[in-house]
Amino acid sequence: MTTLQSVEVARPAPRTLLDRVLKMRELAILAVLVVMLTATQIENSAFLSQQGVKDLLLNATILLLVAVGEAMVVITRNVDLSVGSVLGVSAFAAGTFLQSGGNPVLAVLLAAALGAAFGALNGMLVSIGQVPALVVTLGTLYIIRGAASIWVGSRQITASDLPSGFTAFGRDGLSVLPYLAVLAALVLAAVAYYLRNYRSGRQFYALGSNPEAARLAGVPVRRRILAAYVVCGALAGLAGALYLARFGNVDSATGSGFELTVVSAVVVGGVAFTGGSGSVYGVALGALLLTSINSVLPSIGVSSVWVQAIDGILLLLAIAVDRVVALRVAGALRKRAAETRSARHG
Repeated sequence: MTTLQSVEVARPAPRTLLDRVLKMRELAILAVLVVMLTATQIENSAFLSQQGVKDLLLNATILLLVAVGEAMVVITRNVDLSVGSVLGVSAFAAGTFLQSGGNPVLAVLLAAALGAAFGALNGMLVSIGQVPALVVTLGTLYIIRGAASIWVGSRQITASDLPSGFTAFGRDGLSVLPYLAVLAALVLAAVAYYLRNYRSGRQFYALGSNPEAARLAGVPVRRRILAAYVVCGALAGLAGALYLARFGNVDSATGSGFELTVVSAVVVGGVAFTGGSGSVYGVALGALLLTSINSVLPSIGVSSVWVQAIDGILLLLAIAVDRVVALRVAGALRKRAAETRSARHG
């Protein structure tokens, strides 16, 4: 009983420290975003026009959706590198269905279901097969990409092949607020609410913080990992359908390399790559920051080849911050445990 009490006493300090650091990171991302957009607007007065703001939100929507799903996987101390391939094949599947006269709503559901199926495959291999997530999802990345290349070949789906209402949904909205951004915001809010307010949602964090302790506490580890991968795959599939609506053009190369940008948005947004901490709202800010950089640089005359370099720098900085925070939290835990033992023996 004494040991349990000491654990309860030791918990608040590191949790408070971690929460404070994560909130500071989200505020820092928001501040950088505001400063960057303001400076760009001063340099280019047309940057934040009504269409400019709309384009910024549209560009962030696809990345945000996939990053939210990826965040759920990373919180469990895993990763999904196949999301770019899933997005691409789901987009082409939705486009093929629409070409044959299919209903747009069913096309979106088909893309999400296809993504969920790939997510379930990844989840079963990781949770039941006990294969490292990096190995599994790197393998499925190439398998899905290869299968899609064989299926798609040199074919290409363009906007002229799609229903006009479908492509209009991808570019229209309420003033500066695109319909796609509204949909992404609803998904974001639903996932955030679930992770914060449901016991099963909080178990994702428990699993990522300490898998063995979570297992001993009765958390259904395999089910939670499988669920995270299914949600991640479904959101990548949904993003594929929305990508088709947004750009009206997909081929065998769609989504190639996108997984690296997704992981960057997740980690930059405050989700520790070691699992167990972070919020999807931070991930949304990370996605908005990365897509804004992609729009800001060309508008001020900087070559877009710098975008990937800046993304890499931000990713390294975020990982360095996570490492420092992890060391601080571990130190706080050891110090509190030592104080508790000293008080008990004194």
